[in-house]
Amino acid sequence: MAETRDVDQITGVETTGHSWDGIKELNNPLPRWWLWTFYATIAFALVYTILYPAWPLVNSATSGLLGWSSRGQLAEATAAADAARAGQLERIAALSVEEIEADPDLRTMAIAGGRAAFKVNCVQCHGSGAEGGPGYPNLNDDAWLWGGSLDTIHTTLQHGIRYATDDDTRISEMPAFGRDGILDREQIGDVAEYVLSLAGNAGDEAAAQKGQAVFADNCAACHGETGEGMKEVGAPALNDAIWLYGGSKADVLRQVTAPRHGVMPAWEERLGETTVKELTVYVHSLGGGQ
Repeated sequence: MAETRDVDQITGVETTGHSWDGIKELNNPLPRWWLWTFYATIAFALVYTILYPAWPLVNSATSGLLGWSSRGQLAEATAAADAARAGQLERIAALSVEEIEADPDLRTMAIAGGRAAFKVNCVQCHGSGAEGGPGYPNLNDDAWLWGGSLDTIHTTLQHGIRYATDDDTRISEMPAFGRDGILDREQIGDVAEYVLSLAGNAGDEAAAQKGQAVFADNCAACHGETGEGMKEVGAPALNDAIWLYGGSKADVLRQVTAPRHGVMPAWEERLGETTVKELTVYVHSLGGGQ
């Protein structure tokens, strides 16, 4: 029995037999250019899976005849970048931080390398913009416990602060005047008022006047007679508005009674001499360097 074909009366084209709401689908052939493009993509995919990693296996994947991998490409690019920088990195390793600072090309490269190292190792404490926070110094200002010259920043980064495993680490220990019974509660209250008065924040002038004598006997040796600080021993200035642990009376009382002492790692043993020099130049460039 002959098969009956449905032909559209208007176009004269055979239909597929499908109909939606009275609209019939014409059985037109696909455009030849589209078919050849489709066949080409199939051929390309077959060639690709032969040449490049493609098919997943149990514990790995097919490696492809070319042996290419994204990890290998990254390793090659990294090696090429390292080779291009090798000469300048050797110069940075051989020169002092002052000599690096004096060379415009080396300084630019050191700042770029130091910025990258800072983002990986330092932002957790000092902040992404080096603005610091409670207990963590702001590196953008001119308040430096041990000084803000290239050499002093370099030493601090090399050996850290109160870092137990480095014999040359920076150390400054403020006595626990309250916890160890060096001063009584009234004296601590008075000296706290005097310390606040140095920055123009005293609330009790009479107590501040009494605290001046307590300060002279117990604090001036490190912090200076007028609270200007002493970089030689890492004693902060008390006559400005920069407070590492807060500038309220409660904060000052707490610090005088049982002081907190921050710790920073000795970065040279972790990052190496060259990276520490780059960090030094970068931190010095933030605007607070002296």
